[in-house]
Amino acid sequence: MYKQTNLPKALYFSLRKNPFSSLITDYGLPKPVSMNRITTLAFGLLLSRELKKDDDERIGIALPPGIAGVIGNLGVIFAGKIPVNLNLTAGKKSINSSMMEANIQKMISVQKVKDKFPDFPWTTEVKDLSEFIKKYKTRKFFLIGLILRILCFPKATQKYFSINKISNDRKEAVLLFTSGSSSQPKGVILSDQNILSNCKQMFALGLFKNQTTILGNLPLFHSFGLTVGTFFPLLHNLSIAAAPSPLDYKSSLRAIRESDTEVVLGTPTFLKGYVRKAGKGDFNNVKYVVAGAEKTPPDLKELFEDKYNCEYLEGYGLTETSPGLSFNLPDSGKKEGSVGRLMEGVKGKTIDPDSGKTLERTSSGILCFRGPNVFKGYLNNREKTKEVFSDDGWFITGDLGRIDEDGFLFIEGRLSRFSKIGGEMVSHESVEDAVTKVLEEGGNSSNQVLCAVIGVSDDLKGEGLVLVLARKLDPKWLSNQLREIGLSNISIPRKIVFVEEIPLLSTGKLDLQKIKSLASPT
Repeated sequence: MYKQTNLPKALYFSLRKNPFSSLITDYGLPKPVSMNRITTLAFGLLLSRELKKDDDERIGIALPPGIAGVIGNLGVIFAGKIPVNLNLTAGKKSINSSMMEANIQKMISVQKVKDKFPDFPWTTEVKDLSEFIKKYKTRKFFLIGLILRILCFPKATQKYFSINKISNDRKEAVLLFTSGSSSQPKGVILSDQNILSNCKQMFALGLFKNQTTILGNLPLFHSFGLTVGTFFPLLHNLSIAAAPSPLDYKSSLRAIRESDTEVVLGTPTFLKGYVRKAGKGDFNNVKYVVAGAEKTPPDLKELFEDKYNCEYLEGYGLTETSPGLSFNLPDSGKKEGSVGRLMEGVKGKTIDPDSGKTLERTSSGILCFRGPNVFKGYLNNREKTKEVFSDDGWFITGDLGRIDEDGFLFIEGRLSRFSKIGGEMVSHESVEDAVTKVLEEGGNSSNQVLCAVIGVSDDLKGEGLVLVLARKLDPKWLSNQLREIGLSNISIPRKIVFVEEIPLLSTGKLDLQKIKSLASPT
């Protein structure tokens, strides 16, 4: 599978197989629209021909999950260029930093998205994909001719669109950016083999069968949404029931219900939303709920398994690992409290947080991994790349956990001060810096430590931020000021606790234990 190939070639020949099978039904449109595999392939090839005219190495994509999002990524990939799916809702600072780092000069979107996000830093040239699709839908005979050509002369068609000329050894196939909560976002370079390996690892689980319908509503700027929710079904003849956002509960539940979705992908935050809004029979056909990015509350797992008779399966991964590292499977393939057994080809170990020395097999420590799905480095950032790799090539996650004797992974916490909110990593320190900046600009300059941020349990989002503040002020004013300087909504503290002074250790560092007790008094 995928031997001596790359992502463009693998996608081309995979989409040509079972050509008239349904690939995607888009429930984000006023009336659901479906497209089969061969037609999607044809549109991707036609788009690639237009994109090849420019010299751009990378092309920004600002699209939600759905038909346009799939075609947009295919077009860029078939053109031999690098798709950069951008987070439309990130703070301005993060977006600008990402676009500058990736040298994005050209973008793909649709007018509806542009109208919805007028403040997004759109490039001068933005290709309207809705107009592109509309143009070729009216040229039915041309489209049919291309489809017949693909079916009858696959190698000649591949050659005509120059897919055969795309190197198998290129270092970059996809570029994704981290959330950027701590200073600037980092560009994660994923190679063809990173993506293909992770899709192969997913397939080896045996969970997904031919024409299994999955819910595809996770953002394309997340590796979970891009690899598992998009590339994997394209490569393995799965069907996608697409909705524009996991927060669009109405469209998501409609997609699940009307498409007879069998596998729902999501984070606990989003899954809680589905449960709150679900009507009778919405989950009747769902066999598996696949969750990641956050720790699952026990009551949520029990609800899906007891009330809806769905198997609730947790996994673990990171953008840097394409993303999957471990996965729970039904019956004997899972353990209570675990995020699954390490996937095929993945090796894991733990190291001591202080010394960096490798620990005994089942000992708790910082989790490290090796495997064909692990990235090689960050874009234009050798220093950060060096920080996350050991001298002998192990990727150091910064997460704390252990791996038991059967290869099951248990996550025990985070080494650094981050909170995972709605699947996004948020740095406590970056929020503290932003608050301090606002206060100092407002004339509250002081040598005193003004604030501290702590993560607390949140029933809706997994974690929430509480700001402990040594100043009295209007919370709404502060929230507005933080947004003005570019802080994203998920980074805005949900609660402020006012204190006389911030507890510090003798070393001058924050006394996190005392701060946590102030933030969440018992």
